[in-house]
Amino acid sequence: MLEVVLVLNALWFAMGFNVFSIRNKIFAKLIVAREDRDTPVFDILAESARFLGGFNLAFSLLNILLLINLDLFSENIQWSLLLFVNAVAHGTQFAFNVPIALHNRQGKGLWQVLKGTMLFIFVTDFLMMVFNAVVAAIYFF
Repeated sequence: MLEVVLVLNALWFAMGFNVFSIRNKIFAKLIVAREDRDTPVFDILAESARFLGGFNLAFSLLNILLLINLDLFSENIQWSLLLFVNAVAHGTQFAFNVPIALHNRQGKGLWQVLKGTMLFIFVTDFLMMVFNAVVAAIYFF
């Protein structure tokens, strides 16, 4: 189960790196309404997303290194701690979109979280948070 979660983490964070750093204009299009894409704010958002991509790259690399060095951590509490940090990383991505999603339900919101690609990201971040937290709890207890 540990290996599966580490692989899923590595893939998900690598996908985050791709969309935030490499395909940053596509990310900005997900967030910025079509009528606002000709403003300087669009380019600022697209370029600033690269920072978020960098964090995703670091987490992806961490999970890859953990996966190829499974024997590096011999105690369950060590794995619990690492998986808990992954859960927090996924959880913050989910949690910060919750208020936007609630506004979406009222017909408002800065961007659409409850449709299309953003819904997929929203749900996947939640699931990845849960997967990591459950495996962390298993290793903790």
